Amino acid sequence: MSRKNLFADLPAPATSGAPPHERPLHGTSNPMSAIKKSVGDLNDRSRRADEIEKSLIDGQPVIDIDTGLIDPSFVQDRMESSIDGLRVSIQEQGQQVPILVRLHPDDDGRYQVAFGHRRLRALKELGLKAKAIVRNLTDEQLVIAQGQENNEREDLTFIEKARFAARLKERFSRDVIVSSLSVDKTTLSTMLQLVDALPEDLIDAIGPAPGVGRPNWRQLADLLEKANETPEVIAMARSESVQALNSEERFKVVLNHLRPTRVARGAPTVLSSPTGARLGQITQNKTKLEITIDRKATPEFAAFLLEQVPALYEAHLSNHKRKQGG
Repeated sequence: MSRKNLFADLPAPATSGAPPHERPLHGTSNPMSAIKKSVGDLNDRSRRADEIEKSLIDGQPVIDIDTGLIDPSFVQDRMESSIDGLRVSIQEQGQQVPILVRLHPDDDGRYQVAFGHRRLRALKELGLKAKAIVRNLTDEQLVIAQGQENNEREDLTFIEKARFAARLKERFSRDVIVSSLSVDKTTLSTMLQLVDALPEDLIDAIGPAPGVGRPNWRQLADLLEKANETPEVIAMARSESVQALNSEERFKVVLNHLRPTRVARGAPTVLSSPTGARLGQITQNKTKLEITIDRKATPEFAAFLLEQVPALYEAHLSNHKRKQGG
């Protein structure tokens, strides 16, 4: 069977504008306009995803399958994330959209998911059977359906897509990967290079990082290479304080940790904790040094610092006298 033109009847992905996860981590000049456009884009993409699912399951009978008999795809496409909203929706309204599965190629009596992994996980947690369509899919057809459906829903973040591409590379041609992810070969090459440059343990520690696109992951890879402190960075990313943050904040902490410190005379610099949390700002010039603490953000630290200043000054004097005496 030719590897080209698989699922040729599926709607083509949109090509106008970069998706939200490709945009740099900065603000926009027109926030309300950007919000309206993003919501519109997401609605359009969701509709196209529904069309993809409909084209794949149209005319096929929906059956109930015990979720214990359904295995995930042989290629992992997503990192662990919350499904609380989806689980509540299914619990209250039932499963509205069936998942797509095929008969498991290796285990008789079992099934394998093409798309609907999050729905399957929610159904398992609720102890419900899955409404599913069973289709005869080759490995190539399965990963193309899996990738295109996720791509249209923007269900996968940039780094999840990049890792998905790297895993597909182990057994499929680039034509199949391009069809699955709806990207051009240049973008695919960049994805694969980034996954090669970033330690798997660091990506796992950061997580899917929604909203963090290719330019920021590229910057992280470049800074990590220059820093030459990969084990320390991974340990920091795995620390309890960093893991308590959401995935996008974990990315920012790691990125800020690797960025070189630049102190411009007279310009304020950020005073941060070892984990990257903002404590205040420092302004200095030839005649004075000012430390400004945000009392709303860290009221306890501000009070603690005020209490400790006299003792710190006494310790400084004592240390100075000891050095002088030596």
